[in-house]
Amino acid sequence: MRSSLALIATAGAVVIALTGCTAPAPAPESSPGDSSDAVVVSGDFGEAPRVEFPTPLSPSETQCTEIIAGEGDVLEEGQMSLIGLAVYNGASGEELQVTGFGDDEPVPVTVSTSTLPGLMKGLTCAREGSRVAVVVPEADGFGPDGNPSLGVQPGDSLVFVIDVERAFPSRATGSVRLTRDGFPAVVLAPDGRPGITVPKADPFENTEVEVLKAGPGPVVESGDQVVVQYTGVTWADNEVFDSTWANGSPTIVTVADGEGSQVIPGFAQAVIGQQVGSQVGVVIPPVDGYGDQASGSIPANSTLFFVIDILGVI
Repeated sequence: MRSSLALIATAGAVVIALTGCTAPAPAPESSPGDSSDAVVVSGDFGEAPRVEFPTPLSPSETQCTEIIAGEGDVLEEGQMSLIGLAVYNGASGEELQVTGFGDDEPVPVTVSTSTLPGLMKGLTCAREGSRVAVVVPEADGFGPDGNPSLGVQPGDSLVFVIDVERAFPSRATGSVRLTRDGFPAVVLAPDGRPGITVPKADPFENTEVEVLKAGPGPVVESGDQVVVQYTGVTWADNEVFDSTWANGSPTIVTVADGEGSQVIPGFAQAVIGQQVGSQVGVVIPPVDGYGDQASGSIPANSTLFFVIDILGVI
């Protein structure tokens, strides 16, 4: 997983309080205005920008201006992206945080209602390869109390300059495949969230993987960091014990055959060797799961079933 610097670490504030059928692309939730157009940004994409703007900037709503044009559709809810992020106090011009540019690891953020509202609205006007300037009023920022620990006083606006280095889909995009008889049934909601029905039968004795959607992307190798969405249920009672869909964001995990893996062996086995864009279902017996130890709400000696969307390799 990736770490970020002070501002973002302090603020689940700025990354959390900051971090089938084809539907038409959603409209951006912010657009250019006098304040965002007043932000002058220079420097190459991917490198720390030089930023100037008149103070104070006081927009009535969040504004976003694309400085460098990207490609593809604008980001939408549920998408994770890797970004470079520069943050300024829009009232004073003070630099608050610059991270994710140059040799710094980019910062993973997801377009989500749990994200700072102004940042979320700004991301919806960006696309992979975009550099955007976003100006956020108090109402879409830290609210009437501000955030004095970050140098943001009540009434202060925020200015973000964001480079979207990579963008990942919110769900698997591969071609649908049929599964064998006796395998758990999976039905997808319009947003891609899986609904799972485990058969009333004894589980498989070994780890068994079925490709539900076959993706066109690169093959996942042992040791890769992978962006995934998943839902896991226990075979015995079909109860969800963990889901990135419920948490509102994909996650990044390292999958490996042995040491260094951040997931249980059966999960890693299901993902390694698959192509990005695929969705897989995997039945995991206790020996490749949590064994004879309970884990959270998972009883000891549980057989598990996961639906995993493989969205990208970092």
